[in-house]
Amino acid sequence: MKLLPSNPRVKSSPNDALGLGMDAALAIGLFFGIGFALDRWLGTTPVFMIGMSLLAAVGFFLKFKYRYDLEMNKLEAERLSRLHRDQSARRTP
Repeated sequence: MKLLPSNPRVKSSPNDALGLGMDAALAIGLFFGIGFALDRWLGTTPVFMIGMSLLAAVGFFLKFKYRYDLEMNKLEAERLSRLHRDQSARRTP
């Protein structure tokens, strides 16, 4: 009796939402920690902590936006090529 599938590995894609979310959360936390360490070392209150956190957040939002735009452009190009192919197939008797 076979209870487990033959290939139990799940292939992950680079657009995995959970992976992207964890990547962003960890990076923002890391930048927050770096800002906290800089603030402690330089004696400034929350200046670097806030600045580094905002820098990481803005960077990841831009990364997500550019990735989204790239994916949408790719899908739009595929849709248009499929539309042109279907129209040319209808014209040929």
